[in-house]
Amino acid sequence: MNSSRLVQTGGLVLVTAALLSLLGCDSTSQAQNGAPPPLPVSVVEIKPQDVPIYGEYTAQTFARDAVEVRGRVDGFIEKRLFQVGTDVRAGQVLYTLDLRPYLADVQKAKGDLAQSEANLEFARKQVALIQAQANLAQAKANLVKAEQDVDRLQPLVSKEAAPKQDLDNAVASLEANKANVAALVASVDQARLQASTQVDSTAGQVESNKGLLRTAELNLAYAQIIAPISGRIGDSLIEVGGLVSKTSTQPLTTIVPLDPIWVRFKISEDEYLRHQTPGAIWKIDKLPMHLIMADGSVLPHAGQIRNILNQVDLKTGTLEVQGTFPNPEHVVLPGQFGRVRILMRQAPNSLLIPQKAVQEMQSLQSVFTLGPDDKVEVRNIVTGDRVGDDWIVQQGLKPGDRVIVEGIQKVRPGSVVHPTPYKVTTAAAASPIGG
Repeated sequence: MNSSRLVQTGGLVLVTAALLSLLGCDSTSQAQNGAPPPLPVSVVEIKPQDVPIYGEYTAQTFARDAVEVRGRVDGFIEKRLFQVGTDVRAGQVLYTLDLRPYLADVQKAKGDLAQSEANLEFARKQVALIQAQANLAQAKANLVKAEQDVDRLQPLVSKEAAPKQDLDNAVASLEANKANVAALVASVDQARLQASTQVDSTAGQVESNKGLLRTAELNLAYAQIIAPISGRIGDSLIEVGGLVSKTSTQPLTTIVPLDPIWVRFKISEDEYLRHQTPGAIWKIDKLPMHLIMADGSVLPHAGQIRNILNQVDLKTGTLEVQGTFPNPEHVVLPGQFGRVRILMRQAPNSLLIPQKAVQEMQSLQSVFTLGPDDKVEVRNIVTGDRVGDDWIVQQGLKPGDRVIVEGIQKVRPGSVVHPTPYKVTTAAAASPIGG
């Protein structure tokens, strides 16, 4: 297609060259009659070189892990301890609420815990059980004495050495003591069960009061609202004296992490498929990126692609790509627009010429070249990719050709000029990446 393009425009170029040649002849005759010396021009000699080709995409920065700061307890703000729009660190106190209600809750919880611990200690001593066991021991001793009295009186009564009434009284006392022992045994069992139940109950109360104390201490800690992450903090939506509610839908403020900063941009479906083929240089974990800001400056830190979303946008036929850039200076903020440049491929043995050396007319591109005798010639060319301030020439030039870069406005085909080497400007030479 490029060859046919050259053939179609050949006639136009020949006519143009013929007309300009007449002007050149006129210039030659003027030189013979004392015309000015050859015009100075700056030229560049074409040399083949390996050129990296970059893709450029419109991108927008965003904060992936932005956090809304909210209150976990209710209370009035007593202090705001940060400056809006500054960097804060994780764990830094941002707001202090009225602490008095929560201090009182902690004190009450501590008192309740101490009381329950004392009850547990008393239950563990089992005072009632010990008393019941002592009563049982006394009753058993009385029972033994009653048995001994009966055993002693029975032989005496049988020999009529003691009154039968004494034996009857001893037998009655024995039965009474047996009943008392049985009752006290049941009392000891009941006291033992009650002691065990009381120990378990008071131990449970101790654990419950420990939980209440922990809750009170947490609420006291929540009364100081801290930064959950490090980053740039936004405006305070509730000022000192305002009421914070844990059920409010409005956050107190927001924090956005700035290092690294995330970017998102879109590539076409064709580009995505091209870079998934075997041997493609686009490897998601290795491909470096550069971020060009809205003012044209380049972020000094190279970025990296992190992920590609899982579906193509049906409306645009594009796929979203996300990446990160180190941002230790916190210069880049979420929501900014810029351009991402990515190395797409390498173009070996390419011929580069500065863009300003190329003239365009009716979609045709041409340059002025110099012959061995420093005469100006016109060449039609076909350009390809743009690399920085240069074009890659696909057709029309060969290695060793000299192309006029500066002074093309005054030269004519056939005229003799005074060439000097073209010097790249500082801004163009300092660019670290291609176009």
